[in-house]
Amino acid sequence: MKSKTSISMSSGLPREISRRALLGLPVAEAPLPVLLHATAPSNQEMRVSESLNIWVTDSRRRIRAEKPIAWSKTERSTSKDEIVIRPEQKNQTILGFGAALTDGACSLVHQLTPDTRARLFHNLFSRSEMNLNVCRICIGSSDCSTGLFTYDDGAVDSDLRRFSISRDQDYVLPLLREVRQVNPDLFFVASPWSPPGWMKSNGSMLGGCMRHTYMASYADYFLRFLRAYDAAGVPVHAVTVQNEVDSDHDGTMPACAWPQDYEADFVTMHLGPLLQRAGVNTKIWILDHNYNLWGRAIAELETPDVRKYTNAIAWHGYDGEPEWIRRVQDAFPDAEMYWTEGGPNYESPTYLTEWARWGETFSRIMRNCCRSITVWSLLSDEHGRPYVGSGGSGVGGAMLMNSKSKEISYSGMFWALGHFSRFVQRGATRIGSESAEKDLHHSAFENPDGSFVVVISNQTTDRTCRLRLADQTAEVPLATDSVTTLVILRSAEG
Repeated sequence: MKSKTSISMSSGLPREISRRALLGLPVAEAPLPVLLHATAPSNQEMRVSESLNIWVTDSRRRIRAEKPIAWSKTERSTSKDEIVIRPEQKNQTILGFGAALTDGACSLVHQLTPDTRARLFHNLFSRSEMNLNVCRICIGSSDCSTGLFTYDDGAVDSDLRRFSISRDQDYVLPLLREVRQVNPDLFFVASPWSPPGWMKSNGSMLGGCMRHTYMASYADYFLRFLRAYDAAGVPVHAVTVQNEVDSDHDGTMPACAWPQDYEADFVTMHLGPLLQRAGVNTKIWILDHNYNLWGRAIAELETPDVRKYTNAIAWHGYDGEPEWIRRVQDAFPDAEMYWTEGGPNYESPTYLTEWARWGETFSRIMRNCCRSITVWSLLSDEHGRPYVGSGGSGVGGAMLMNSKSKEISYSGMFWALGHFSRFVQRGATRIGSESAEKDLHHSAFENPDGSFVVVISNQTTDRTCRLRLADQTAEVPLATDSVTTLVILRSAEG
């Protein structure tokens, strides 16, 4: 379940402007930041000798390119802050990075002028910029929504005669199509927050539990959604059975409890066979909840026939530790792990500046088997809205849009995510990286083009880290409270 995990927000704008925007005070509309130096290496660049390029985010910089660092050869390290890169240690293949495009986020983006929206989408989704390419969408309303709805509301309708996605035609589907035009490689995973109320024990979208009686109808509901979205130009590549299966959120928001055996039954007896018969290749991911449910994940994968239809677990980051994912991976080495939700507390005073903390979090997620990271939600206003339900979750967007000025501020989580999304290519392999220092958080990747990417998060003061790759070393400056991405290009002879 969501908790008020603190995180930061930052735009490339002066701190006072962002502060005034977050407080709802008048500010002049400012230009969106242009993210530079993110283009993929050209063939000519790949022919040069091995080099080490560097991008930094800290109190002064936002993913800013700095002067390349020269390699040297040395027999032995004299630095305790050393990271050793081991390309021979191959781990999971990377799908990508992104954010949730909720009904609420789309409603806010829809308020922008077409030109402003086009610039924003270019900065976020273009492969030459942030390259967000694994995005979560909602089957019906989530808590980050302008209203409470499913695609078949009302009295019992087992044959789904009322089924319609017409509500999504106003702004959700047009914006999703626009995003796909910017990045045709976008991978969509779709999640429901609740089945229609008539399928549940309490007759409401708020809380309650799924009923076995309507599982066949609900599988058909999924199939109709997938076909309708595909016909609308938004193919969906994966679905989860339920957002946060182990909580009804006390009836305060769209939610539905799915006991372990219910989810397994739904996958093996209804959804899996139906998609297979229909020739639909959309993948099924299960759990879609926190690390502390690692035991349930193992038990579900052990359930007879589950792995005939799914071999993937979706994780949230609100409870437990990323390292607990390894317990599932160790039990099922071929299972696939994806990280589908986690986000910042928009009320936190550090919302704008916690890029180093999120850099650590993302490296830990990557080092613990996950193939993708999709944060929650792409955009909210300065009060964490739109939101349906009572109380509010405290979790805001990766970006905030001021409800009056329409200025957009960029969170620390946003900038930390960019240190991965802009440089780690789809199809990359996470490779080994080692350090004796526990406070030096890092992850390393080998891209399909042969380049290496190393992301380092430093939450302490200024320090120098020695990076070692085979017999080469480089002295890497790490600024106070920073995230640093290093890109090592390979020569044609390498």
